[in-house]
Amino acid sequence: MQTRGLVASHPAHVQATGLDPTLTPWRDKLEQLLGLGRRAGADLVEVFLETTDHLNLLAEQDRITSVSPAFSMGAGLRVFRGDRDGFVSTNDLSESGLLQALEQALAMLGLDLSSASGAHLSNFNGLGEFRDFSVGKTDWLGRAPDLDLCTQRLLEGTAVLQRLGQHLEVRRGSYARDWQEVLVAASDGTFARDIRLHQSSGLSVLAADGDHRASIGRRYGSTDRPDDLQSWDLEASAADVCQSASTMLRADYVDGGQMPVVLANRFGGVIFHEACGHLLETTQVERGTTPFADRIGETIAHPAVTAIDEGLSQGAFGSIAMDDEGMESQRTVLIENGVLQRFLSDRAGELRTGHPRTGSGRRQNHGFAAASRMRNTYIAAGPHSPQDLISSTDKGLYCKSMGGGSVGPTGQFNFSVEEGYLIENGTLGRPVKGATLIGEAKEVMPRISMCADDLDLAAGFCGSVSGSVFVTVGQPHIKVDSITVGGR
Repeated sequence: MQTRGLVASHPAHVQATGLDPTLTPWRDKLEQLLGLGRRAGADLVEVFLETTDHLNLLAEQDRITSVSPAFSMGAGLRVFRGDRDGFVSTNDLSESGLLQALEQALAMLGLDLSSASGAHLSNFNGLGEFRDFSVGKTDWLGRAPDLDLCTQRLLEGTAVLQRLGQHLEVRRGSYARDWQEVLVAASDGTFARDIRLHQSSGLSVLAADGDHRASIGRRYGSTDRPDDLQSWDLEASAADVCQSASTMLRADYVDGGQMPVVLANRFGGVIFHEACGHLLETTQVERGTTPFADRIGETIAHPAVTAIDEGLSQGAFGSIAMDDEGMESQRTVLIENGVLQRFLSDRAGELRTGHPRTGSGRRQNHGFAAASRMRNTYIAAGPHSPQDLISSTDKGLYCKSMGGGSVGPTGQFNFSVEEGYLIENGTLGRPVKGATLIGEAKEVMPRISMCADDLDLAAGFCGSVSGSVFVTVGQPHIKVDSITVGGR
């Protein structure tokens, strides 16, 4: 399966890279388009061009039950005038199609190409030097696993689940591949291209024995690693899922209440991501829905907490060489020793809030305008061992694995605990199920009193105003001194 590249007529996995002569037509077309938008009175014009190749497979029991390929090409055009903007997307990449999209975006701001005065022409000096982040990536689509290999690996996975598991009513394996090529041009001179490859795979089971039920799943994801499916350790992943299912199958229901909680590393970081991370995006500052809007330089968390968002960790699901506005990725310290340092900001966020851009302008595809979004977001490692956190807790709950949840607009949250254990007299006790963590970011963050030294990351998907994007959540083991645990 092949797609047509943005900069050449070759299949995507054999495209030329760098300052290839085939880029010249695009430069000319884009400069003309951006110049027209500026002459019509726009302060800034941005064009996001994209081509994608997607594949999704699902295995249930011992057969493949779903194969979903998808291909797309398109452009998103955004124009700014003062603190307002207009956005239009199109699948028509012809000159007339792009021009029509520009006209529609301008009309949203009351601007008209036909009455352009040309007053802004002198402020657009053409596109700057082309920055090609796709060097070394042009063969990734060809190296990614084909349909036969995907089928083979998923059926191997469900077979291992059958061999290692007990009382399994449902066995599932899933795989998704997302290849994307983007070209970004803007009237501030931005001109950059990248190729991205995201892959995710997972195993899940439903175990049942009489009235007892346990549903357990694990998902893994990476970026920029074409051979990941081939190297997936199915035996270890299946053993992890089956062990958890066996443990939780006959677990007792937890008694709720206010108590200390120790959250495991990796996906335990989903609570920080959802309950606090979103409140540190300038989209929330613009809306007035974050309680932290005017608290830069103030303490909002326990001094044990340092939180980071970055797009640089090699292979991590949320890593990006450049964001969807053409800005190179970077490392952003959000909270340092409990003190709020920065917000995540995109082009619109910088314009409307004054917070500098952080390379965080992201979108699901060309159908969305970019917005400030997280990348790899995690609480940094601390000085303690995981056992230190458990032994310091007389009576509480250990959350080994988190499930789904919901978050309110100002950081109220509730998350289910997929696999939990009581902590009694500083040691792990019996497994319990049915637990839900309930709280609010501004109240919980000051109660994170201890961070362990075992930082680890986990892949996830994040939905917000600019669609669903690939992210990484993470943390070391952390101790929350007091949180509401819902139970039966």
